[in-house]
Amino acid sequence: MTKRRTFGIITLFSLIFLAISIITRTVLLTMVPKGSGLTLPLVAKAYGTGFIFDAAALAYLLIPAALYLILAPRRLAGSSGHRWVVRTAIFIILYALIFGAVAEYFFFEEFSTRFNFIAVDYLIYTHEVIGNIRESYPLAPILGGIFAISLVAVFLLRSAIDRAAATTFAGRHRRLGATLLAAPLAALLLVNISGTEISPNSYANELAGNGLYGLFAAFRNNELDFRQFYVTRDDRQVLARLRGLVEERNNHFTTPAPRMTRQITGEGEEKRLNVIVVVEESLSAEYLGIFGNTKGLSPNIDRLSRDSLLFTHLYASGTRTVRGLEALNLSIPPLPGTSIVKRPNNGGFRSWGEIMKEKGYDTRYIYAGYGYFDNMNAFFSGNGFDIVDRNSFAKDEITFANVWGVCDEDLYRKTIKESRKSFEAGRPFFNMLMTTSNHRPFTYPDGKIDIPSKTGRDGGVKYADYAIGKFIEEARKEPWFKDTVFVFIADHCAGSAGKTELPVKKYEIPLLVYSPHNVTPGKVDRMMGQIDVAPTVLGLLNMSYTTDFLGRDILKADTQPERAFISTYQKLGYIEGDRLLILSPQKGATLARFDRRSGDTQPLPMDEQSLQKALAWYQGANYIYKNRLNRLP
Repeated sequence: MTKRRTFGIITLFSLIFLAISIITRTVLLTMVPKGSGLTLPLVAKAYGTGFIFDAAALAYLLIPAALYLILAPRRLAGSSGHRWVVRTAIFIILYALIFGAVAEYFFFEEFSTRFNFIAVDYLIYTHEVIGNIRESYPLAPILGGIFAISLVAVFLLRSAIDRAAATTFAGRHRRLGATLLAAPLAALLLVNISGTEISPNSYANELAGNGLYGLFAAFRNNELDFRQFYVTRDDRQVLARLRGLVEERNNHFTTPAPRMTRQITGEGEEKRLNVIVVVEESLSAEYLGIFGNTKGLSPNIDRLSRDSLLFTHLYASGTRTVRGLEALNLSIPPLPGTSIVKRPNNGGFRSWGEIMKEKGYDTRYIYAGYGYFDNMNAFFSGNGFDIVDRNSFAKDEITFANVWGVCDEDLYRKTIKESRKSFEAGRPFFNMLMTTSNHRPFTYPDGKIDIPSKTGRDGGVKYADYAIGKFIEEARKEPWFKDTVFVFIADHCAGSAGKTELPVKKYEIPLLVYSPHNVTPGKVDRMMGQIDVAPTVLGLLNMSYTTDFLGRDILKADTQPERAFISTYQKLGYIEGDRLLILSPQKGATLARFDRRSGDTQPLPMDEQSLQKALAWYQGANYIYKNRLNRLP
């Protein structure tokens, strides 16, 4: 008779964990869209690398088990109470692992990535995130299903679990526990999240990771030191080159290097106009009719564009709201790690708000949600703005709200009220709005558009467009309308997943400047980044001001090469012409040519001149930020 082989409890747990990890990776593979560029060898490489990261994640998860083996007395091994302790522990662990796999499925569906720094933010802001999940998914059936699966699995495996526990504690379990503590140390020394970068294909890199490992890595690396992780050159040369790149025809430096403080001189009489900047949640260019979309989602924006100065070649700085707000207000290229908005000591910059405040404007940041989210209140109040967030809305000012905030219509009505206050006080106003309706769960008031609420992104876009149309319609009735410039721009693109590291085409966002009495309609197809928006709008107002902006007035920068900046948490992209240079951790740098229409890329050998330009912007911006050279005196 063949003797039944008995695994120890650690081996049993490890097999369960690795099996769930492999199944999760396989499910995510089925979610990768066609045309992603994944080949069989690349998938095989992703699975091989993924196994290494699965093992590294397992090493960390074994720490509690190791401590239990060291501390638990041997006499517990044969007791019925101990069997139930082990069974319960396996049930809890199994439930947590399956829950994590299901959560990662929905996360991948939304962001096309495994857990990363976005998931870290989600763990911090539990009210909004849990509310978003409850409003977006059938939570009770999902959690109940996971519970049932875990319970059935433990019941079916109860004999194997009991034998595994008895085998483990009958041996030298304390020595085993001490040995296991070496595993996380080895993982810490030998495995790094950058090891998931197995190819230029972002989907392959995501499959090569492990969600839990990526989550903990994001906790550890909230801010990446540029000099430690990225290729660099001599700071003095970098900053000298940057001074040349920020020059334009109507400015001069007022401080010596390394500061970049300049005096901008307006070309003509200053227009003391009101400014309302509407930052639209996730409004990628690909959803708008003016950029070729044929679904009819944006009739109001399309109509408005004909009477606006429309910028058709603008790239978002990043993939998060805070990255867009950072670029719009501080006019600085994206730095590796989290946005400045979320970092400590993020006040005192010579921001767009401070410039307008110095001009005598009432300056407000008007947010549909609660401004503690993503540290927005601290950032804006520290950089020249008064805060109007959901706490400022009276009950009768809210007709509809979800977990993220009041609906766009309520936000616009509040904006008109706040603007009226300034007008009646005889003061110009500068209002920056942040909308939330075009965000999962995509819920909005019934009866406004022909797409039912909570049915997806198309509905979110069309309702956002509807609300903009109503906003302009109501604003036209106000006495301050003819003296107001409306700026419509997205905070970031709706999604940045693609078969390349930084899919350039997906970063395209719209910019409309609408003021029928003051701004001549037209189209501008010069390439620009979000950091150029503030200087360009200030230029349209012919304003003279002191600035530390690294962006430029795109309408007056005809002597400079066109360029833009895109990024993820770790990847920093510099676009010039049809070339994309990507800086990445571990001193990585790649160069490629891309096709603007299709988004396809072709690798190129590295060009030192292109690298030096990219470093002028990124290393230079990092130096200025780290040394507080763009703060008010």
